[in-house]
Amino acid sequence: MASPMRSLLTDPSRYVQSFRLFLTNSTEHQCMREFMEGQLPAVIASIGNGKSTINILSVGGGAGEIDLLILSKVQARYPGVTISNDVIEPSADQIFKYKERVAETSNLENVKFTWHEETAYEYESRMNAEKKSKKWDFIHMIQVLYYVKDVPATIRYFHGLLEAQGKLLIILVSGTSGWEMLWKKYGSSFPLDDLCLYVSSADIKRILDSAGLKYQLHELPSHMDITSCFIEGNKNGELLLDFLTETCEFSKTAPPELKRQVMEELRKPECSEERDGKVLFNNNLSVIVIEP
Repeated sequence: MASPMRSLLTDPSRYVQSFRLFLTNSTEHQCMREFMEGQLPAVIASIGNGKSTINILSVGGGAGEIDLLILSKVQARYPGVTISNDVIEPSADQIFKYKERVAETSNLENVKFTWHEETAYEYESRMNAEKKSKKWDFIHMIQVLYYVKDVPATIRYFHGLLEAQGKLLIILVSGTSGWEMLWKKYGSSFPLDDLCLYVSSADIKRILDSAGLKYQLHELPSHMDITSCFIEGNKNGELLLDFLTETCEFSKTAPPELKRQVMEELRKPECSEERDGKVLFNNNLSVIVIEP
C-alpha cells in the first residue's frame, strides 16, 4: 500500500509556518548571531581589501535576518564601501519578508540588493546558460545544503566563484546534533523526495577533505524546545514534528509504529535533554569557512 506520508516541502506554506515556529522555539538564530558578532569579523577581515565594491552572494537568504547582520559586519570592517548583495531564495514569501526587513533597516544606503527567486541549482543553470561567471568576495550558504540535489557539485560550483581573497561560509546541523541521530536512524522511513536530503557537517567535512579544500570548523551549541511535541493534539507540537521529520502532518499520517519509535527516539539523551520539565532537542550547528 502506498504510504500517505508526504514531504513537508510539498506544502510550502506549512513548511514556512513550521520553520518560523522552529526559529521561535530554538536558539538557532541566537547562536548564529553570537557567531556573527564574535567570530565573523575575523572571517571577513580581508575579503574587501583594495576594493571599491564588495560582492556578496547569499544562497538561500530566507527572510534576511542573518543576512542583514552579516552586512552590518562587512560595513563595520569597510566603512563607506559599496556592497552588492545578491540573494538566491526560491520562496516568494521569504523574499517579500526580506524586502520588508530591508525597508525597515537604516544604514543600508551603500548596499545594493538584488533578489533572484530561484533555487541554487536554477541560478547555476541560468549563469551557465548565460555564460556568466561573476566572482564573489563572500558567499554564504546558511542552512541550505539539505535542499540541493548534489551537495559536492554545489559546493564545487560556488567555491569556484570565489575571488582570490574571498570566503565561502556554510552553516548546517552538526554531526553531534540530535538531527544526526534521528535522521541516520529513521531518515529512510521519512518521505524524502528529491526536494530534500539529510546532510550534516560530518558529510561536508568528508566532501571538503576529499576535494583537498582548506577550511575552518566552528561548533555552535544550540537547542530547540520540543516539549509541545509530546502533548497529544497540540498544534505547535504537530508543526515541530513535521519540521523534525520533514513530513507533512506526521502525527496524522505516520504509521503508528514509526510514530511511537520517533517519539521515543526524540526523548533519548542522544537527541535531547530534559531540563526544568522541558524536552530540549540538540540543535547544535557547525560553521564551516572555506578558503578560495
